[in-house]
Parts: sequence; C-alpha cells; structure tokens
Amino acid sequence: MCRSDALLQEMAQIRIRHQEELTELHKKRGELAQNVIQLNNQLQQKDKEIQSNGMQEYQQRIAELEGECRELRSSLQDLERANQTLKDEYDALQITFSALEEKLRRTTEDNQELVSRWMAEKAQEANRLNAENEKDCRRRQAKLQKELADAAKEPLPLDPDDDIEVLPEEAPETPAESSPGRMVSRTPRWRASQPPPAGLLDSISSIFGSPDSTETNTGVCVEVRVPSTALHVFDAHDGEVNAVRFSPGSRLLATGGMDRRVKLWEVVSGRCELKGALTGSNAGITSIEFDSAGSYLLAASNDFASRIWTVDDYRLRHTLTGHSGKVLSARFLLDNARIVSGSYDRTLKLWDLRSKVCMKTVFAGSSCNDIVCTEQCVMSGHFDKKVRFWDIRSESIVRELELLGRVTSLDLNHDRTELLTCSRDDIVKIIDLRSNAMRQTFSAQGFKCGSDWTRVTFSPDGGYVAAGSADGTLYVWNVLSGKVERTLDKHHSSAINAVSCKVVLWSDM
Repeated sequence: MCRSDALLQEMAQIRIRHQEELTELHKKRGELAQNVIQLNNQLQQKDKEIQSNGMQEYQQRIAELEGECRELRSSLQDLERANQTLKDEYDALQITFSALEEKLRRTTEDNQELVSRWMAEKAQEANRLNAENEKDCRRRQAKLQKELADAAKEPLPLDPDDDIEVLPEEAPETPAESSPGRMVSRTPRWRASQPPPAGLLDSISSIFGSPDSTETNTGVCVEVRVPSTALHVFDAHDGEVNAVRFSPGSRLLATGGMDRRVKLWEVVSGRCELKGALTGSNAGITSIEFDSAGSYLLAASNDFASRIWTVDDYRLRHTLTGHSGKVLSARFLLDNARIVSGSYDRTLKLWDLRSKVCMKTVFAGSSCNDIVCTEQCVMSGHFDKKVRFWDIRSESIVRELELLGRVTSLDLNHDRTELLTCSRDDIVKIIDLRSNAMRQTFSAQGFKCGSDWTRVTFSPDGGYVAAGSADGTLYVWNVLSGKVERTLDKHHSSAINAVSCKVVLWSDM
C-alpha cells in the first residue's frame, strides 16, 4: 500500500507539472497569436502603402518607358526610310558618276587630239613665219649691203665720236692677239642721225629695247682670258653652296649656302678673306644678286621669302614675304627700286622697295627656277621646259620658248641682247633676242646638268660661256666657234651647281 501511495503521489505531481506546462504553453500560444495578429495588421498596412505609393510610380514609369519605346520604333522606321532613300540616291549618283567619268575620258582624249593638232598647226605657222622672217631678213640685209657698198664709194670724214678702232693693214698680229683664249670686244655706237640697220628688230623690240637703247660694252671688258689654274680652294659654308656672285666694280665676292648665311669675301692677292656674314634667313639660300651700285645684296631663300641687306654695315633692310613655296630666284630690275621673285609655288611677284609691298602677282603655271630682267621684260625659266617672256606693264606673256628639258638657269650678256639658257637635256643655248633666233648651241661628251638649279653664265664680254657639270668639271665654251675652249676639274668632288661645300677661285696664271 505504501508503494502504491507513493506511486500515486508521484503521478499526481507529474500531472501537476504537466498542467503547469500546459498552462504556460497556452499562455505563450496566446501571446504568439497576438503577435501574428499584429504582424498581419502591419503586413496589410504595408500592402496598402505599397499599393497607394509604389505601384503608382512603377506604373507611371512603365507607361513612360512604353511611350519611349513607341517613339524609338517610330524614329527607327523614319531612319530606315531615310536610309533607303539615301541608298537609292547613292545608286543614282554612282550611275551618273560613271557616265560623267566616261564622258571625261572621251573629252580628255578629244582634248589631247585637239591640242596635238593645234600644236602641229602652230608649228607649221611658226615655220612659215620663220621662213618669211628669214626671207625678209635676207632681203633687208641685201638692201643694207647694197647701201653700204654705195656709201663706201663716197669718202667720208672721220668722226671723232666714232668708237670703231682703225688698225693699220700692215700691222702684224702679235701672239697675244692671235691667242684663241683672248677676244677683243669692239662694238661701234650708232650715231644719232643714223637709224639702226633694218632687220634687227622684231615684233617685241619695244620690250627688249633696240640696239640704240642698250649700253655698249666698250670699256666694260676689253680682254677676257680663260682661266686654267685654281688659285684658292677654301671652305665657304657648313654645307652646300647654292649661289656665288661678284659685286660689280669691286673685289667683293658673295656666297650663299644651306647654312642660311650669305658670306662676303674680299679677293686679295689671289685669296679670299672673309669680311662678314649676312644673317636673318630661316632656311638655305637659293640665289644672290647685287644691285648695279654694289650697295645692296638680294638673296632668295627656301623659307618662302627674299631679303635685302646693305653691304657696308651687313644690316638686314627688307624681308619680302608672300610666296607659298621656296623662292628659287630673285632679281633687281634695272631701276634698283623694284624686285622680281620666282617661286616653287608657280608664281612671279613684283615688289616695290619704296613701299615694301607686292605690286603684282603673276601665275606662271609652273615652278620658276631662274629669272633675268631687261627694262620692260622679265624672262623666267620653268620646270615645264619653257622660257616665258613677261611684259611688266601688262602682266602678260609676250611669247614662250619651249626647250627639250627643264630650264635650270638663265643669263644675259652685257648688252642684254642675247639670252643664255641651260636645261636638263644637258644642252646650253644662246638666243638672240633681237631676231628671236637660236644663235648657238653648246654641248660636250662629259657635260651633264646636275640639278634643276644648275647655273650658267656669260663671260663679261659675251665671248665665252661657262657651266658646271654633275661630275665636278667646269666647262668653258667659245661662243664664236661653239666648241669647248677648256675644261677645269680636279677641285670639286661633286656637281659645281653648289652641291659641293667648296668654292674654287680660278685664274689664267
């Protein structure tokens, strides 16, 4: 019994504990149910807030995006239509271009044929005019010879103003007079009362000037000797020497090179002593020239400009800019107040030194390599193988002369009646400006023009012509015979057109 009571009592205690736990669980269950109710209320409240705020924004954003999509679709359709239209236009233009290109080709062929026919006709016309001119010249010369023969029958008193030197017939020739290296220049002046011989002037005599208007060379150079010995070899510049020029009436020599300097040298006892350097150029010097008095020096440069210095104080006086290419040549006109420059930009410019402005610009059509001037005419040599004669007053081409190669150099004799030309066909020519005829042609077996700016020159009396070859040899031709008088070499390692960096002073000793 005692054991049963204990068991019952223990079971009663367990039941009491279970009831307490059950009561506690019911209590927690009530609390959890209350929390669930509160959370459900909060969830409902949040759902209401989302529905009232977020959904409206999202729906509005969706509506906006849908509108943008519709606009983009519309724009895409417009672009597709425009692209198709452009493609159709491109196809049409391509067809038109092909047709025009074919038309241009046919037109070019027709133009070439017309130019060839025109050139042939011009050549025939020129030959006909030349034949007529030669016939007329022969007729006038015959008439002149007849008049001279008639005049010779009548004795005339000697005029003390006549410059013709009369030599006795019995005077024997001295060795010096019979030497082929010497040539005496005796040019008679025309009397004021006598007209010049007929046949010497042509259609452009008003530009070049008649023989009466040119200065006589009497007293300028009585005797010219062909040099044979190099007196002095010296380093002139740091690089190539592009130009060499003696000052008129002095012993001053100017050289221009790729070191952007013009140097002045004084020739003393067969040697060149440096007097000073003219600075201011920003590129290599291409040509130099003194004015007629030797007071100013003009230099053209590769920096598209020409510059003028005074020789006495070496000061830069003028800088003439305006070309868009290298200035390859610049020359004083005879009045020394104007300058003509020729450039790689295919233009010639006339400058006034008083106002320091460009007075005229003439489009030449081809790069100008060299220029020479008379009183009213500028002669320019060009890359397209042509020598052009320009009238300064009217800016027009008087005539053109086409050579067989690119023209590299031009020079005039002292009387300005003969033009010396050099071209890349390795031929040097003399053109008589009074008769528009080719007077003499010079060439040699080893002579070769080394560059597009190889310079040639007359001797002071016009009796000789000198030119440098690509192999460093200097050729001297006799104008009367047309043959090589002498060749001078062994002192230049490259072309004498100033590619070498040495200057050679030659003498006849």
